[in-house]
Amino acid sequence: MSLQIRRATLEDLPAISELAGRIWRAHYPRILTGAQIEYMLHRMYDVDQLRRDLAAGVVYELVGEGERALGFCGYEQLSSGELKLHKLYVEVSEHGRGIGSMVLRHVEEEARRRGLSRVVLGVNRFNEKAIRAYRRNGFAIREELKTDIGGGFVMDDFIMEKRLEL
Repeated sequence: MSLQIRRATLEDLPAISELAGRIWRAHYPRILTGAQIEYMLHRMYDVDQLRRDLAAGVVYELVGEGERALGFCGYEQLSSGELKLHKLYVEVSEHGRGIGSMVLRHVEEEARRRGLSRVVLGVNRFNEKAIRAYRRNGFAIREELKTDIGGGFVMDDFIMEKRLEL
């Protein structure tokens, strides 16, 4: 696997927005309604929102093979001393190659580099494929969280965490 992970720049945000749309529309129809998918894409992956995320301290990174972007992640350090993985998405056609696990290891190393002992993330509680992948990589469910996100929609998540050896 000749994959690279690189920090995204402002110029990469349109590509991240487009990649998110493609991945969400391919992966989430069996979990969320089409209306909720479009609502969340607009709310979370609009280029202006991604720009605001960067300004607030979220780090976005692209995963690629050659010039082709295959996925991305977004994370930030919380005041609680945890690294929050906000986003980790890989093209559905690339699932099963170990790309997600590689990105998780990368994020864990970033947390260690910062002296943080825990990585946390939220995952839709019906996203069984992702939950299995996170469990395989040492994450455990910490709690359930339902969040009203407006528009008549709710995010129904598990908060998962992995404690790290420093």
